[in-house]
Amino acid sequence: MESPNITIDQFALLALKANVHDPQNLLATNWSISTSVCNWIGVSCGSKHLRVTALSLSIMSLTGTIPPHLGNLSFLSWLDIKNNSFQGSLRVELTHLHWLKYISFAKNNFIGEIPSWFDSFPKLESLFLHDNYFSGVLPSSLCYLPKL
Repeated sequence: MESPNITIDQFALLALKANVHDPQNLLATNWSISTSVCNWIGVSCGSKHLRVTALSLSIMSLTGTIPPHLGNLSFLSWLDIKNNSFQGSLRVELTHLHWLKYISFAKNNFIGEIPSWFDSFPKLESLFLHDNYFSGVLPSSLCYLPKL
C-alpha cells in the first residue's frame, strides 16, 4: 500500500494527466494507479521520503493546462515541461513548491505576464521561460533569488 503522502502526489499527477491531451499515449499507458507513481514515465522520487522530486515531461507533444493540484507536489525540485504545447497562465498554486531548483516552461504556449511570485522559490537556480507568449516586463522579484 502506498503512503498517504505519495497518494497526494499521485492525485496531483493524475489531475495533470486529466488536463492534457497526450497524442502519443505516453501518460495514458503508463500513469496508472496499478503502478507506483515512482515508476511513471517522467517521474522521479526521492529515496529518503519516497515523494515525487522531479517531473520531466519535455518533448512529449502534450497540450493542455497546468492544474492547481500540481502545487501539491511539495517535494518537487525539478519541473521540466519544455517543448510541448501547454497553454494558459502559470498557476499561483505553484508557489507551494518551495524546493524547486529547476523550472523549464520553455517552448510552450503560456500567456499573460511573467508572474511576480517566482520569489517563492528561494532555492531556484535555473529558470527557462523563453518561446512562450508572455507579456509585460520581467518582475523585479527575480532579483531577489540568490541562487538564480
